[in-house]
Parts: sequence; structure tokens; C-alpha cells
Amino acid sequence: MSEPQQPDSNTPNSSSVPAPEPAASTISPSGAGAAPPQGVRREETPWGQTWRIVSARFRSISDRAARRLTQRTLKIGISARIYHPEPGATGLRSKTLQYLEESIAQWVMARDVMVFMIPTVNNNGLIHSSSIRLRDYAKHLDGLVLQGGADVSPQTYSQVATRPEWSGDRARDVYELELLHEFIEADKPVLGICRGCQLINVALGGTLYQDIASDVPAAIEHVSDLYDSHFHEIHFPERSSLRSLFPDHSTALVNSIHHQAVKDLGRDLVVEAYSGSDNIVEAIRYRKARFVMGLQWHPEFHRAGGAKLLDCTPILDEFLGAARETRF
Repeated sequence: MSEPQQPDSNTPNSSSVPAPEPAASTISPSGAGAAPPQGVRREETPWGQTWRIVSARFRSISDRAARRLTQRTLKIGISARIYHPEPGATGLRSKTLQYLEESIAQWVMARDVMVFMIPTVNNNGLIHSSSIRLRDYAKHLDGLVLQGGADVSPQTYSQVATRPEWSGDRARDVYELELLHEFIEADKPVLGICRGCQLINVALGGTLYQDIASDVPAAIEHVSDLYDSHFHEIHFPERSSLRSLFPDHSTALVNSIHHQAVKDLGRDLVVEAYSGSDNIVEAIRYRKARFVMGLQWHPEFHRAGGAKLLDCTPILDEFLGAARETRF
């Protein structure tokens, strides 16, 4: 009988204890197929690292630029009134003066915006010449207010003045018409006050009553010696944007300081308000622009007239809101 065979030391035995695996600390993280420990970034290529740094820098610059853009104070231009030299006068009265009324500037600045009077430009001046154009103001400012003042000349809407005192200011018409068109072309908002409302209508092909009392005998009195203390009622058409802006007012009280008014409505204009009893147009809006509106009354005088007058701050806020949108 043969003796039992001794197990070979090289033969695996099911009862033998497996040899311990190497400690984790001995495993190389760079070994083939090994994943990097959690929280450790896989090694980047030089190009990937450069792209990540450039992208982060670009996002930082963009964020700062966006903050500056949204926080920048609005810059609103106001058209100039023009004082023409008086024959035979001396001193300032012998010079052409350009100015704005304090009340309109303060009304706009009440919303913490900057106001700039936009002068006329004369590129063929014999004394001083400049390459600045009115379009440069439209490019760099956020909105335009056309302030009140002298009559619009009937010549501007292809008519003849029926009385010499109604001949208006043709020089100012030419300047403001160009200014208005440049702001519309730049898609910047425009708010016309009194004469500014009439100018918007004329700029778009409309006409004016040269004198309401003469042309519309049945009309109420729209101007008097009381000036900004002369008031009348207006009403908003059912679908007008002003009706939506003042939902609690189907009618309102405004001042009335004008003897001219919109007659034939210009193209693509809609009426936003009428005079209460004679239906004289009191506000208009251009349908093909972000915001181009004309008010026949003077909202800048309303606070001094007391709480009975329409608070026109919502109109100013809508105008300035449109100005902010032009930044983007």
C-alpha cells in the first residue's frame, strides 16, 4: 500500500488563508484605469486650464458691465427754447439765446435722472464750426423731452399764417423736427409737452388749428391770463394707454395753456385724451414706436396746482422705463 501523498506546497488548498492585498496607501492613483479620489480635479491640459481661466474672466467682466449698465443714471435730453434777437436791441437781447424752463427740468429730475439741454447745431457756422450732429445726441442720450414754447409755424405743415402773430417759430421747428426724427430712428422714447405734442403731430403729416377760438368757435377757453392756473377736464378713450395707466380716472383735470391744437391727425397716431366738452385733442401716441407720446397740457406745473390736478408721475415713469429698455 502506498503512503498518503503529501500536499505540494505549490498546490492551492481550499482551507488556506488568502494572502492580504496591498494596503490602500500602496495603490498608485495614477495607475491604469484608476479614478481620482473624490474631490480631486483630473489633471487638466494646458489648453483646458487656459480656457477655464479665460471663461471665468469673461464672465466676471460681463457681470460688471451688466451691473454698470443697469445702475447707470439715465440721461434725458430736453429740446431748447430759442430767443431770437430783437431788432435794435443791445446786450443779451441782441443775441440768439437757447434755454429751458426750470420746471420741466425739475419735473424730469425728480426721478433722479440727469437732464441735458440739447442746443441747435450749425455745422456751417462762420464763428465756430463743429462736426457734432443732432444724431450724436440721439445716440448718447436715453430719451428726449420736447418742451413747450412758441407756436409751430403754419409753414411747417404747408399752410399760411392767417394772422401775423401766429406765424410761429420756423427756425425752432426745423431744429426740433430733425431732433425728433433722430430719436425715433434711434428707437429712443420721446415725450412732447404742449408745443411738443403739436410738433409730433406735424412731424407725422398732421395739421393744427392755428387758433382754437377762431377755428372752433364752439370750443371752451383753452388759454387765459391765468396761464398755468387755467384748468379744464379731459377724458380718456376706452382703449387708450392712458386709460390703462389711470384705471381709476375716466376723466381728469389738467391745466390748459394753448391756443393752437391738433386738427388733422398725423399718420400712425392715435388719440390718448380729449378735452371734456369740445373734443379738442389733448394727448396723442405714435403706434409704431416704443414710446412717442404728446401731452397738450403741462404736467410739470401740476403739483403746484394741488391734488385736484392729475398726477402725471405714471406717465413720466413709463417714459423713463422705456428709456431704460433702450440700453439692451
